[in-house]
Amino acid sequence: MKYQFILILSLLLASNMVFSQEAAQWRGKDRDGIYDETGLLRAWPADGPKLLWHYDNLGDGHSSAAVVSHDRIFISGALNGKGSIFAFTLDGKLIWCTPYGDEWTESYPGSRSTPLVDEGKVYLMSAFGKIVCLAADKGNLLWSVDIIKDFDARNIVWGLTENLLIEGDKLFCTAGGITNNVIALNKKTGKLIWSNPGNGEISAYCSPALITLPTRKIVVTMTEKSILGLDAETGKKLWSHEQVNMYAVHANTPVFSNGYLYCVSGYGYGGVMLKLSPDGLKIEEVWKNAALDTRIGGVVLLKGRIYGLGDKIKGMHCLDWMTGEELAFDKFNGKPGVVIAADGMLYTYDETGEVALVEPTLAGIKKVSSFKVPFGSAQHWAHPVIENGRLYIRHGNSLMVYDIRK
Repeated sequence: MKYQFILILSLLLASNMVFSQEAAQWRGKDRDGIYDETGLLRAWPADGPKLLWHYDNLGDGHSSAAVVSHDRIFISGALNGKGSIFAFTLDGKLIWCTPYGDEWTESYPGSRSTPLVDEGKVYLMSAFGKIVCLAADKGNLLWSVDIIKDFDARNIVWGLTENLLIEGDKLFCTAGGITNNVIALNKKTGKLIWSNPGNGEISAYCSPALITLPTRKIVVTMTEKSILGLDAETGKKLWSHEQVNMYAVHANTPVFSNGYLYCVSGYGYGGVMLKLSPDGLKIEEVWKNAALDTRIGGVVLLKGRIYGLGDKIKGMHCLDWMTGEELAFDKFNGKPGVVIAADGMLYTYDETGEVALVEPTLAGIKKVSSFKVPFGSAQHWAHPVIENGRLYIRHGNSLMVYDIRK
């Protein structure tokens, strides 16, 4: 009996250690929309891949699922104007649901931000600037910060929207205040570590990227009229670059590869490629291209090519990473949407509710399979997620989970 108890205790401790080390965040582990999966279907049945389960009581929202691969799914939603974080088992059983406060009830109501899971804790920011930290196992509140009250943040037209970023002990957030423009909080306590005035602009719905260089790490985000690069350790602003469109919406996470940084905005503005100096202290504009102007759908970089769904020129665009030349275009449904990638294939989810499996080829772009999501309500804006051979699609009040393994 003694040895059995020791064995059980050891297994429980090992399980907790695994959970505490697991992480899940916006658009995958590198925030670039690429999921490290293999052995996935290269084509789907006519009615789509097998639907494993769905949950239809999330309330309003456009956030994605955050999937911790071994046993948990986290997602946010809003019921009667009150936001909550939900935790599920992988087979769809609700483990806990924790309210975190008021959520957006005006145009396009609901939760905006995807939970961030790190070292056994779940982080999220509401549309009213309340950042909460919950225990991942039981959902109890560990700390909260109101960035509007505490850091003079300014709210924006469709509510503060940011998928939070963690590096080391720092939790980064664009408050959009004149003095406290970009801030870093201690992820364990919520206390301020550093603050930078940036360019004094309001936030712009952007979820930041983290660039790792030999000499420093840089947080890159977009505010009302600017791309900002800040030293992740000290908060010092290293550089900025003008990025202006008609509604100050810059919702796409920047993409970095081999010394080059691509930032793209919708409403006809398009993207810009910047070259960073080896020490990250300087930038140089390389090219611009307005054809690909995804509004909120992100882009992916595969084999030297950028793929995304346009806003003004609707359809799938393929650009050369180094030159910005458009290499291919397909109208698809003629609607904006989201793109992610896994196992060498593209996955799109557009505003008609169509989910498509797309093969990128040297000749262009080939739609292989597609289906319409059967459940949910309101806008088709949430970014899909792939984890352990499963495709997670959120449509308003519904979360649908599909088996896409061979």
